[in-house]
Amino acid sequence: MEFARVVRKRRMIRAFKLVPVPEAKIRRILDLAQHYPSAGYSQGVAFILVTEPERIRRLREQSRLRGDAPVLVVPCVSEKLYHDRYREPDKIRQDGTEIEWPIPYWYFDAGCASLLVLLAAVDEGLSAYIAGAFRPELLRRELDIPEHFVPVGVISIGYPDYERHVPSPSLNRGRRPTGEVVHSQHW
Repeated sequence: MEFARVVRKRRMIRAFKLVPVPEAKIRRILDLAQHYPSAGYSQGVAFILVTEPERIRRLREQSRLRGDAPVLVVPCVSEKLYHDRYREPDKIRQDGTEIEWPIPYWYFDAGCASLLVLLAAVDEGLSAYIAGAFRPELLRRELDIPEHFVPVGVISIGYPDYERHVPSPSLNRGRRPTGEVVHSQHW
């Protein structure tokens, strides 16, 4: 599919058909997601693929996830891996200290990786939506996430069921005009 079409077709769909998603599609999505930008090529993002129906049911119940997707992907990020990387010889400062992090790039990178999952799902003829990891400790326990990784969200993936899909009332706000969003040379 053409990239502009993929971007414009992406929507947060929460109603899915009860049709299994071929493993090959999920593998292609997760392969593409690994091409996210990564500060210093730290590669601190990891994904947990959840397809077991009982585990999905528990996660939905415990996390109050909406939707009925047959596939969940939980992006996780390790701040530790970024600090480790920026203490390596090619990244350490002249005075032997690590750079300062005014922006926590690990979360930026996790967001980029998550968006690639959303776009790749559309390219595979699927729909997806991301919900924040509002109960990270629950996800950590249920999915055995290592201590130095933090789950940042839950991405639901499946075939869209447009007959049951109810668009968010937030869409009534409309998209902000480009002139309000893009500023040339200065704000």
